[in-house]
Amino acid sequence: MSSNFHPDGTLFIVSGPSGAGKTTLINAVRERLSAVKIELYFSVSHTTRKPRAGEHDGINYHYVSADTFRDMVARGEFLEWAHVHAHDYGTSKAEVVGRLLDGQDVILDIDYQGAKQIAEDTDLESRSLSVFIFPPSLDVLEQRLHSRGLNSNDEIDLRLRKAIAEIDEGKGFYDYIIINDDLEIATECLKAAIIAKKLQTKTALDAIHKMAERFKEEDRNGRTARGN
Repeated sequence: MSSNFHPDGTLFIVSGPSGAGKTTLINAVRERLSAVKIELYFSVSHTTRKPRAGEHDGINYHYVSADTFRDMVARGEFLEWAHVHAHDYGTSKAEVVGRLLDGQDVILDIDYQGAKQIAEDTDLESRSLSVFIFPPSLDVLEQRLHSRGLNSNDEIDLRLRKAIAEIDEGKGFYDYIIINDDLEIATECLKAAIIAKKLQTKTALDAIHKMAERFKEEDRNGRTARGN
């Protein structure tokens, strides 16, 4: 691993309206960061919606009943949860916090409501980075939603209205906003944001401090040896 990067339990939050391309961006950036030895664990959310064609339990989501989800909420098992598009979605507190405390870096794909809930958690604030993914236009967003073939026209209209509200709220809340008008550039932007955060963590700064002290010690020892 490069001396620049250390797995130290940093949390990366990626949000954006349905159809903005979050999943594609996250998959692309995880692959590129892996090449420079930054491994991001993707946390799989729980949801009450049914699996779509090609989706698998434990990979795309943990699919649970509404009753099970409510019981998990009551027991405080979610780091965040939200009711989105007629279904409930939540992030396991035990999984995410456990991995962070174990020093693993985690990335989440969650709704704006969930991102705000995590932002209010003072224990996670200093170790978190939030990124909002913008679609290039409402027309493009609508085209993407139609092309996926997963929603009815009424559902797409609902998602578009929600997207407008999320964009309005998100523009002043997140650490970074990325416009996904070019997948290659958007991926590089997300990669840059994550690397910037990794270079600013306490672990990274402590490592630099120790290296600086080692350089000074090596310099003192070198001068002493030369003096003899």
